[in-house]
Amino acid sequence: MSSSQSPFTIASADFEPAYMNLHRTGELFRRSREALRALKSCKVCPRDCDVDRLNNEFALCKTGRHAIVSSFFPHFGEEDCLRGWSGSGTIFFSMCNLKCVFCQNYDISQHHDGDEVGPEALAEMMLRLQGMGCHNINFVTPEHVVPQILEALPLAVEMGLRLPLVYNTGAYDSLESIESLRGIVDIFMPDFKYWEETDSSTYLKAKSYPQAARTVVKAMHEQVGDLVFDEKGLAKRGLLVRHLVMPDSAENVRPIMRWLATDISPDTYVNIMDQYRPAGKVTANRFREICRRTTSEEYSEAVRIAREAGLRRFDTRDPAAFLEYVRP
Repeated sequence: MSSSQSPFTIASADFEPAYMNLHRTGELFRRSREALRALKSCKVCPRDCDVDRLNNEFALCKTGRHAIVSSFFPHFGEEDCLRGWSGSGTIFFSMCNLKCVFCQNYDISQHHDGDEVGPEALAEMMLRLQGMGCHNINFVTPEHVVPQILEALPLAVEMGLRLPLVYNTGAYDSLESIESLRGIVDIFMPDFKYWEETDSSTYLKAKSYPQAARTVVKAMHEQVGDLVFDEKGLAKRGLLVRHLVMPDSAENVRPIMRWLATDISPDTYVNIMDQYRPAGKVTANRFREICRRTTSEEYSEAVRIAREAGLRRFDTRDPAAFLEYVRP
């Protein structure tokens, strides 16, 4: 697949990570200092806790001055266009500003599983992943640690980091945080979970989630546009939206897909995911309505709804929906 055949491809020789231009001008370092000042009265995410994280105070995310990292490694379970043949360089941040009752990574997102890392250690993780041959640096659950990521990034770039950055988020971000990443992040990957406030309040413990998600997903697309690939099928820049299909969720899927197709772009690249399983706080006695796996019929219906909404670029388990990737 060549750039002459598709508007969604870019030659590898023409690609440079977005942050390189800001690094050359000194703006990347300036942006990192500005982000750190925001920790003094923290409104990094929509929770607006207003605590002094610079002095190691913390609130709902239980993260103070430094980020907490649970693990980092080449991940082969991500989308084909991210994992490629050498893996996506994932850095899993512990804690989360959402409290999803069904979280598939509950120990990481809700418990203090991991170690505090300063900017030098975080930069070193990025470089180690690059040294392992990973195709990108994938920040997982970064909503509450944007300043810490920005603090570490200039150090990593000075030491030779040249991989695209993936911002892998639950979409409960502040607009200010997303704006601080303008010209820095190459691939935004939000997971749009719920459309209605009632569901968000019940299952995410965040009533304001739908409006926050709509605001930041639109801002992400405005920054990076539709997802583009190199000639080998690796994602290089753009928006990739995930949606996890829940039990009995057709009426939640429909408005999300319609909004993506009409308010964002019909060429929004969407991964409709079928791996939901009861986890976290979900048991037969608590949240029993989602205490089962999603059926193949529910998944197929979600794909059909997305197509009917006007979306036309998918990464799903449906072989007919996959883009054709070129392998080395």
